[in-house]
Amino acid sequence: MTTPIDTEALVIGAGPVGLFQVFQLGLQGIHCHVVDALPHVGGQCAELYPSKPIYDIPGIPFCTGSELVARLQQQIAPFKPTLHLGQQVSAIERLPDQRLQVQTASGSTFRTQTLSIAAGVGAFMARQLVLDGLSAFEGKQVFAEHPQPERWAGQHLVVAGDGDSALQACLAAIEGHQAAASVSLLHRRDQFTAAPELITQMREACAAGRMRFVAGQPTGLRTENGRLQALELLNPQGDNEWLPLDVLQTCLGLSPKLGPVAQWGLAMERKQLVVNTENFATSEPGIFAVGDINTYPGKKKLILCGFHEATLAAFGAVALLRPDEKTLLQYTTTSTLLHKRLGIA
Repeated sequence: MTTPIDTEALVIGAGPVGLFQVFQLGLQGIHCHVVDALPHVGGQCAELYPSKPIYDIPGIPFCTGSELVARLQQQIAPFKPTLHLGQQVSAIERLPDQRLQVQTASGSTFRTQTLSIAAGVGAFMARQLVLDGLSAFEGKQVFAEHPQPERWAGQHLVVAGDGDSALQACLAAIEGHQAAASVSLLHRRDQFTAAPELITQMREACAAGRMRFVAGQPTGLRTENGRLQALELLNPQGDNEWLPLDVLQTCLGLSPKLGPVAQWGLAMERKQLVVNTENFATSEPGIFAVGDINTYPGKKKLILCGFHEATLAAFGAVALLRPDEKTLLQYTTTSTLLHKRLGIA
């Protein structure tokens, strides 16, 4: 366990709404720590549609998911939030002094006065390859999270998947001082969902003998002396074959998991947190929920609505943190205080 981090505000979720929550809290003079299960900011925008167009952000006729995330990061930069990425919240409890203690599966502990949950539809977790006996090698020879080149340097690498991340991992593994001894891309058929330019690069690398593509469905595995030696495949011709490996990197996409949120004792309805629409507080004092994770009459799952919710939640948070101060509505066009906080005074 690390030394507990004391903070006025903790935001769970670094997607667009979570990032805008940071901005709105910053305008109120509240510094944030941010926790996200993914190793990078952006949430659904970064994982599900980084290159797809978004047309309904006010004042921005068109942008991609990645561009929106980049703009939000630029917007929150003056407030210098502390990011804790690649960490999933595992437990929340109320301390005797009424603060909230939040723990992550990685061992981090936060003691916060306010908590904003902007977890979208839940924490995005890597999909696992389901195969009897394979779980025994997870974290040793089998990896489902984002690829890390040091794992495959000099090893016989098999990458399972058909999307951008799978092809990018293969192409990265044939380059540089951390190149793998061999690289095999495994997918059930010779069709891919990756970007066309990545597919072209992959096919060129295969034609040059720098990597190979193997079509087949994993059906079993071979082990020796406690190590994974090979995968048994059912190929498109209906025959069984063996694919030797040292390291298996699965890139099968991500799926949202509500996970521990359901055990936090908050009022829920259809796997969403019930909030009021005055300040988007949950049933537990000091805990707010914004974005797709919440529900209320008339709820619409739009980024635009999440931005509105984050704004009112920030006012709700400052009312709890500064109960003796009158919260005045100020405008970024004219307020010298907000200009100072934004670093433009």
